[in-house]
Amino acid sequence: MVVLAADQFVKHLTITHLPLHEVVPVLGEFFQLYYIRNSGAAFSLGSNVTWIFTIALTLVAAAIIWKAFALSSRRWAVVLGLLLGGVLGNLTDRLFREPGFAVGHVVDMISMPWMMPAIFNVADIFIVCGMIAVALLVVLGIRFDGTREKDDAAQDAVSPVGGEQEV
Repeated sequence: MVVLAADQFVKHLTITHLPLHEVVPVLGEFFQLYYIRNSGAAFSLGSNVTWIFTIALTLVAAAIIWKAFALSSRRWAVVLGLLLGGVLGNLTDRLFREPGFAVGHVVDMISMPWMMPAIFNVADIFIVCGMIAVALLVVLGIRFDGTREKDDAAQDAVSPVGGEQEV
């Protein structure tokens, strides 16, 4: 909820204080604010099928919420919570912003032209960071219950009487 609130607050500030389609340099070309309304996904891809993004975001949010009930790992709970906040931030825009329900345009405002040509928002930051964290948890072998895959492998190598099994 904190991520969703932060995202929507920054979007509110953007709409009320930034000019549409004008660069506002903060740190030269390193960091700029540039308010746009994005009907598509990353790099404005799919701008004619906004409703598909609404469905996809709804399915992702539902999957995260469903999976949350089976979590007993604090790490996974935090990562999925941050990811869910980002997804809900952009889904809120798709559902309730102009031009209409389920086809709303996402408010983007962060530009770093030296790094990439995309303009993004707070929700996007949490989605990208959340997906990187998910990948790290998977690579580290941390399961939803908090156990690690290598712990199970080490346990399997030890026989029930405490001796090593021959492989």
